[in-house]
Amino acid sequence: MRRPVKDNDDSARKISRRALVLGGAQLGFAGLLAWQMRKMQIEEADKFRLLAEENRINLRLLPPARGLIFDRNGVPIAENDQNYRVVIVREDAGDVAAVLDQLRKIIPLSDEDVARTLAETKRRVRFVPVTVADRLTWEDLSRVAVNAPALPGVRPEVGLSRSYPLGSDFAHVVGYVGPVSDYDLSKLDNPDPLLQIPEFQIGKSGVEARMEGVLRGRAGTSQIEVNAAGRVMRELSRDEGLSGRNIQLTIDEGLQNYVQARMFGESAACVVMEVETGDLKAVCSSPTFDPNLFVRGISVADYRMLTDNKYRPLANKSVQGVYPPGSTFKMVTALAALEAGVVGPEDTVWCPGYLSTAGRRFHCWKRGGHGHMNMHDSLVQSCDVYYYEVAQKVGIDKISAMARKLGIGVRHDIPMSAVAEGLAPTQSWKQTRRGEGWVIGDTINASIGQGFVLASPLQLAVMTARLAGGTDIAPRLVRAVDGVPQEIRVTGALDLNPAHLRAVRRAMTAVSNTRRGTGYRSRIVDDTMQMAGKSGTSQVRNITTAERARGVFRNEDLPWERRDHALFVSYAPTDRPQYAVSVVVEHGGGGSAAAAPVARDVLLRVMNGALPPLEAYPASQRDMIEEQQRELPLRDRAPKPPSSSRA
Repeated sequence: MRRPVKDNDDSARKISRRALVLGGAQLGFAGLLAWQMRKMQIEEADKFRLLAEENRINLRLLPPARGLIFDRNGVPIAENDQNYRVVIVREDAGDVAAVLDQLRKIIPLSDEDVARTLAETKRRVRFVPVTVADRLTWEDLSRVAVNAPALPGVRPEVGLSRSYPLGSDFAHVVGYVGPVSDYDLSKLDNPDPLLQIPEFQIGKSGVEARMEGVLRGRAGTSQIEVNAAGRVMRELSRDEGLSGRNIQLTIDEGLQNYVQARMFGESAACVVMEVETGDLKAVCSSPTFDPNLFVRGISVADYRMLTDNKYRPLANKSVQGVYPPGSTFKMVTALAALEAGVVGPEDTVWCPGYLSTAGRRFHCWKRGGHGHMNMHDSLVQSCDVYYYEVAQKVGIDKISAMARKLGIGVRHDIPMSAVAEGLAPTQSWKQTRRGEGWVIGDTINASIGQGFVLASPLQLAVMTARLAGGTDIAPRLVRAVDGVPQEIRVTGALDLNPAHLRAVRRAMTAVSNTRRGTGYRSRIVDDTMQMAGKSGTSQVRNITTAERARGVFRNEDLPWERRDHALFVSYAPTDRPQYAVSVVVEHGGGGSAAAAPVARDVLLRVMNGALPPLEAYPASQRDMIEEQQRELPLRDRAPKPPSSSRA
């Protein structure tokens, strides 16, 4: 049956509409494809050409240059040297062992190098580079670069490595850097991505560690094009980051070298401090070590030599070591008694050579006694019994308060490792820490710097500077950061009677410049550089009653480790104090014999700006001093073997 014409027209119209819709959709889709193809082929051609060639874009961190460290005169102490190295990325290398076998044909690699690299690549994330070899020659680095297409994942690099041009002189002050360890990372909650860079160096001790945030800087970034073989095709962009800031210390490089040379062969420490500014011009600990050994990875043999040395070269005795200050503490007891009003400068105490109290006998160093002693004479001749008596009147708490006022028992804020607090004990301290009550014998021992009292050479230098200048000056180690001067920390005069301070200074001057003074042999005869000081000898063993009865052994007759520590504190010139010095010679015997000559030489060196002038010494000593100066192992001279006189 034929369909009506009307039905045929409706059907034709529907088909035409559908065709138009379908055709339009097809045309739109074709246009979209054409637009996308144009975009891909023209606008994004470079991008897809890289993908087609199996290339990719890598983002790499660029380690910043570490800040430099200088002495007060601009002499470099810590520098950055170029370091040629080769690294490998496990993600790009594939078979790391096979790549290393190929690399061994190009540069020398030991079995240990290969084993270490394989272990490190397994331990690290796949995309983190691992150092295969460093400190390569330019020729070795060039051979690796030329053969890079055949060494997937291997990358030659030029980096920076820390070096210490002055060697051992600043080892205890500046410290050293080393590669980031797992232990370092474990101490950080959110470690800087920089720390994942292979062989990235951070401060491990000293100024390097304490001022890590200032010295490290900020990482830069580099976008590079790398092909399937791991070869760098080109650098697309680069942000250099920010270098670490430079630090200028207060230390004088020439003085530091002289002090280290002067203490050569001893287990000793010395601190030199400016009285007015608090600047530390020398901070020395002997013996010392070469920090470059740690930067490059110290050998087991070298490390064992340092740790087995009974003089403990790795220990920083100047700020970390604490010692009974001995008679150098007597100025503290004297001032505490004067300020408390329990004794006057001219009041006397009878010294028969001992004090009997609480069923015990406390001896003076002079067996026959000193007779009548006032404060001045007790300091000049270092009478112990005088201080036994006055300490009982003033009490330990006031003595300890005076010690802290003068800088003992205080952790001074300088950027060095393990700065000790020392100890100015009180009654409550003993009860809290030892669960025991304070007894009169504790006060008597503390009055002469024995018993529980402990002080570092740094604290003794601060004490001496405060006595000499009459201010509460604090030590300063950093002079400037990126040229910006750092604060001098002094809030004003000490809250002490000026007349009492003058009395103590007169006595310290007499110690070194009158015949009965314990430091007279180490006097300075040039009036413009005259020295004031105080000797100290601290016992490291108990002397029994039986030993006293048969005669106390001389220090030189005892094993080295049982001898007394020798101490001396001093300042100069006496009429306008500029420098304070403290010296501790471990197991050196008497302070006047072992430590005072070092302090005198150091003061003359810092005041003269060069080797101490012979005219400043007593005439009878000049030939000996001249010979001593010729034998000093200064930096431009080869060191001589250490003396065995105290070994």
